[in-house]
Amino acid sequence: MRVRFFQPAALTTAFLALLVSRASAQSSWESAIHGNPEDVVTPVQAGYVLMGGGRDVDEAIQWLIQRAGRGDVVVLRASGTAAYNPYMVSLGADSAETIIFRDREASSDPLVLQKIRLAEAIWIAGGDQWNYIRLWKDTPLQQALQEHIDAGRPLGGTSAGLAVLGEFFFSARHDSVRSEEAGLDPYHPRVTVETGFLRIPNLQKLITDSHFSERDRMVRTLAFLARIQKDFDVISVRAVGLDEQTAIVVDGEGAARVVGRNRASLLRTTRLAEQCEPARPLRLDDVEFWSLGPGDEFRLNATDFGPQAPPKRLAVDGLQVLITEP
Repeated sequence: MRVRFFQPAALTTAFLALLVSRASAQSSWESAIHGNPEDVVTPVQAGYVLMGGGRDVDEAIQWLIQRAGRGDVVVLRASGTAAYNPYMVSLGADSAETIIFRDREASSDPLVLQKIRLAEAIWIAGGDQWNYIRLWKDTPLQQALQEHIDAGRPLGGTSAGLAVLGEFFFSARHDSVRSEEAGLDPYHPRVTVETGFLRIPNLQKLITDSHFSERDRMVRTLAFLARIQKDFDVISVRAVGLDEQTAIVVDGEGAARVVGRNRASLLRTTRLAEQCEPARPLRLDDVEFWSLGPGDEFRLNATDFGPQAPPKRLAVDGLQVLITEP
């Protein structure tokens, strides 16, 4: 799968840590690997894991690893540790290697690109999605990720890693934004909705959000939808909001299923927002809305969205949300 330096088991943890720190100082990134150090090549199937943050959903990670033929997983992050590595291997991966990016230069490093291009699966960890956008967008790393997707190899992300998967994304360029701010002013300086990172066929005309119920993010996600309509000239745009400890697994054909403990919210606009202006409350109505739980199945691809059951209808006026039963 990748070029890597393997250290014999007899080396001490302290010495391994020294090697990692030296690599980081010299190349602006660091990596660590767990599992089989030898490359394997396994048959893969397209598939995507959308995870809402909090504790990881074992079933979703196992699904990703199975789509990767139990091959080698590369975990990408810009902070944190390599704690994913033993976890991924315990769930069936041949190996897991975490790459921690320290600056934008790392996104052009030939060794980093080699690791990504040969991975059977890629997982984007949580953290701060602005780090991912500022370090990866418009670099050879972005191209390598797109090649991975275009080759039909599985990929997923949680929290900040989820945020960058859709055609549209909340970049957090100026930090996060609360529903109270976005609902009263959809052009609040921290409402930064952007595009132009990854092109996943299933996730076109779509934006994601995580920690959905726990952080009361319905109104801010509706503001994101209205901004996409106005800024990118799209009338029908979709959103997936995921609670913590909850994930959606979706194959390349669009067969999707909710796994984990909590809820997944699906939203789709059907008409332009009545009001989406700076310093004025958001007004948007006739939004299709489904709330799905563990085990629920639906379609998620470029043309299909939602389960067979008819949607509820949702309207927002500032911070007030009205839901109408079908």
